[in-house]
Amino acid sequence: MFVLTSQNSIANHWLADLRNVQKQQNRADFRQNMMRIGEVLAYEISKTFSYQKKEVQTPLANKTVQISEEKIVLATILRAGLPFYQGFLNVFEQAESAFLGAYRGEYQTDNSFEIQLHYAVAPSVEGKTLILTDPMLATGKSLLIALKKLLKNGNPKHIHIAAIIASQQGIAYLQEHISQDFSLWIGDVDDSLNHKSYIVPGLGDAGDLAFGMKL
Repeated sequence: MFVLTSQNSIANHWLADLRNVQKQQNRADFRQNMMRIGEVLAYEISKTFSYQKKEVQTPLANKTVQISEEKIVLATILRAGLPFYQGFLNVFEQAESAFLGAYRGEYQTDNSFEIQLHYAVAPSVEGKTLILTDPMLATGKSLLIALKKLLKNGNPKHIHIAAIIASQQGIAYLQEHISQDFSLWIGDVDDSLNHKSYIVPGLGDAGDLAFGMKL
């Protein structure tokens, strides 16, 4: 598991701004910081790809370079995942994309809920590198449901799951319930969930902060 904050970098500033209740009032900055973290995590994931030598012609001579021809499918969970996904797409410009509409159903009296998945559009993932992005890995239930849906479209070469903030419980849930080999790429890890399964301290509702309050 890769955790971005395990080493200090400028990403600490972006994460701090995402969490800061005063700075969250600027939606454009909030989306921009989500996108920046997506770009950095995409760069880190790219280090795991296979590369082949290729000759390129410069104005003065040939140069041997290392090029990856990885076939990538970028998947995200609407709507909160869109800015984070855009950061990945800025790096993996030729990737195919998948979009899933997963959300929490109505809370029961014991604060339990069921994940609803009413929209999914995805290409084949057979033999490809699948990168599933969701800014908040809370319980892990929506990510698992989304992944199962995507795996109906084939067996990927490898699965990468990326989140800006993850809970310890969500990480453990995925590790317990995903049987395929997968890699986790996390911006920062928080210790707990509250009684409604929101990450604490977290940052609040990423979708509302990025796009406005939903009814």
